[in-house]
Parts: sequence; structure tokens; C-alpha cells
Amino acid sequence: MSRSSQVALVTGASSGFGKVIAERLGRTGITVYGTSRSRRADEPAYRMIPMDVGDETSVREAVATVVDRESRIDILVNNAGMGIAGAVEDTTISEAQRQFDTNFFGAVRVIQVVLPHMRGQGSGSIINIGSIAGQIGTPFQGFYSASKFALEGLTEALRLELRPFGIDVVVIEPGDFKTGFTDSRVVAEAASDGAYAEQFNKTLDVYVRDEISGADPELLADLVERVLRSRSPKVRYLVGMFGQKAAVMLKRMTGSRTFEAVMRKHCRIE
Repeated sequence: MSRSSQVALVTGASSGFGKVIAERLGRTGITVYGTSRSRRADEPAYRMIPMDVGDETSVREAVATVVDRESRIDILVNNAGMGIAGAVEDTTISEAQRQFDTNFFGAVRVIQVVLPHMRGQGSGSIINIGSIAGQIGTPFQGFYSASKFALEGLTEALRLELRPFGIDVVVIEPGDFKTGFTDSRVVAEAASDGAYAEQFNKTLDVYVRDEISGADPELLADLVERVLRSRSPKVRYLVGMFGQKAAVMLKRMTGSRTFEAVMRKHCRIE
């Protein structure tokens, strides 16, 4: 199928990764619909429609809008997400549920509504935007990591379930990039006081430093484009700065204690 006849839905496309991905796909000739929780004006390369991934009715209405206008959906990029920082003990269950409701169940809601259309077509591509934190548990972002680990498992299962229907599923695992993630990070209400506060602030400073000096988001857009051109895409793709990709390789090659020692040093955990 030519690119000019393909239709893509990119969640969380008002900023960050989603905006960059939607712009790139739109420039290649794909008809792109980006989503945001609030109604926003169309961008030059793609159209914007409202969708709250935490609301099933909102998801169904947004997908129906695309299908009514274009009669198909060929590509789904699950990018909508958020991050909560704080020690596991300091993070309330409601805060943790909010994390999962966006990063994991939000993706599930969209997938479940889009899949009947892709199955009917006998083709489709689903790209889940995960994180390097889905391969490495990051201290004081435990629930963020857990939500991304969950997305990894979901992707593996979906690949097997959807193979007979001609639908590809991959997960992309970005390291730190220069996006709005730092400014939009939510801090657990109890994180600033208590037994973990001093260490939490030290480690959070490391994360902020890494994010500010992170890679160019266009690198991620390049990868998304390559994945969509691939006839046989892999399960997962790491993308980002060399040192962070090497950390994942190191975890696979060394014992747990060795890798934990590396993480403690990097995160300034004494």
C-alpha cells in the first residue's frame, strides 16, 4: 500500500515524542491524526482530534472519527504517557493507579478499539512507545518502570495473537531525550518529606541532568519510520544515547549484583 493511502493514529501528539512522530509521518505522505486530551488546532502536517486515553468513551469516539473520515486505520502509535516520581513506599495506590491507567491501560484501551478495524483490513502496525525503564528498574520511578515493563509483556503477547491477522506489533524503548518529560513529571505528594527525601532529591537531580542533555527526538522519529518500512520488524528497539543503550546490554551480560552496583553509582545511591 502506498504511503499516501495509509492512515495513522498517534496518541499524545500535542508535544514531545508524539508531536515529532506525527510530524514525520505526515511529511512522508501518510494521513495522520494526532490526539490530545483537549481540543487543539490542526498542525501543518497532521490533524488533531480530542482523546483521553483514560476514558473508554473518549477513545471510541476518537477512533470512530478517524474511521468515519478515512474508512481505515493502518498505523497506531501508542505514545500518550506520563511519569510519577517518588519512592515506592511514598507513592499512594491512587497515584500508582493513575500511572498505570495512562501508560498501560491507556494503550490497552486504544488497542482494543483499533484492532477490529485492523483485523477487518487484514493488516496493520502497532508501535508502543515504551522506555529504557521498561528494561531497567529505575529507583524512585518504580511505578513508571513497572508500567513500561507491563507494556513490554503486552507487546510480546500481542505479536503472537495478531500474527494470523497480518498485524505487526513492536515496542520502542527510548532512553533520555530532550522533550517536555522533565517539566511534566509528577512528584508523589509524600516524596518531599520522610525517610527517602534526601536520597530522592539526589537521584532526581541525576535524572533531570540526563534528560536535559538527552538525544534529539528526531532520532526516535527516524526509527519509527524505519520500523514502518520493515517487512519483518523486531519485537523491540532501543533508541537513544550510546551509554544508555550499553547499560541494557550490560544488564543482560552481567550478574544482578554487578549491574546494581553500576546503577547505585549512577543514581548516587550511597
